[in-house]
Amino acid sequence: MADGSGVGSFGGRTAIVTGGGSGIGQAIATLFGARGAHVAILDLAAADATVAAIAEAGGEAVHVPCDVSRQDDVTSAFESVNERFGALDMLVNSAGVAHVGTVEQTSEADLDRVYAVNVKGVYNCLKLGVSVMKGRGGVILNVASVAATVGIADRFAYSMSKGAVLTMTLSVARDYIHQKIRCNCISPARVHTPFVDGFLARNYPGREAEMFEQLAKTQPIGRMGKPSEIAELALFLCSDAASFITGSDYPIDGGFLTLKM
Repeated sequence: MADGSGVGSFGGRTAIVTGGGSGIGQAIATLFGARGAHVAILDLAAADATVAAIAEAGGEAVHVPCDVSRQDDVTSAFESVNERFGALDMLVNSAGVAHVGTVEQTSEADLDRVYAVNVKGVYNCLKLGVSVMKGRGGVILNVASVAATVGIADRFAYSMSKGAVLTMTLSVARDYIHQKIRCNCISPARVHTPFVDGFLARNYPGREAEMFEQLAKTQPIGRMGKPSEIAELALFLCSDAASFITGSDYPIDGGFLTLKM
């Protein structure tokens, strides 16, 4: 890996962040870029704002349009990043989609859509990531969820997918520990992202502020998390300061798992 130490600087390391066009992925990509990483944002959606924010902070970034559910797309994207920035040092799998509903309310099409991005998409990027990191080392961070380890109402498909992300993390960490690859995941609770705003607008028109407050109060700490707070944990886990950490899941949940009454 390229030079860099502690949590302060990534010293020109190459990072791929999937889903970096918005939300948690955008916050992670922006922070990594501000700390000196060359950041490639893999996202089907526009990522101009993320690229601009990184450039304003003095970093370098590129948007590589990519459907993570398609292995050919991922292969081409990784090759493009290697040509642009050199060998991959850090991979953050943040791309994901959500679904609200019980098992009875989840259609086959719903399940396939969530699986394609949240499970197969992570698999595709892990497969390419470890293949280029083997021997020289690297860091992989997957974005899971508290839904991977606790039952949350009306989140059947989403919970299934995030449980898979958690167990894929453990598997990769075990299989590639002797290849100098660290693999961890983080499990946020409710974070204020564009998805939350869109969900409220669709389902509670005219009551967005009221329902936002109700959702915020479901977190024992009394508010939702901020994408920037998730990014700070990602920064630590991908840094040399976390060089003794692999195969771990880090809840970042405002007390949701342990303090829920």
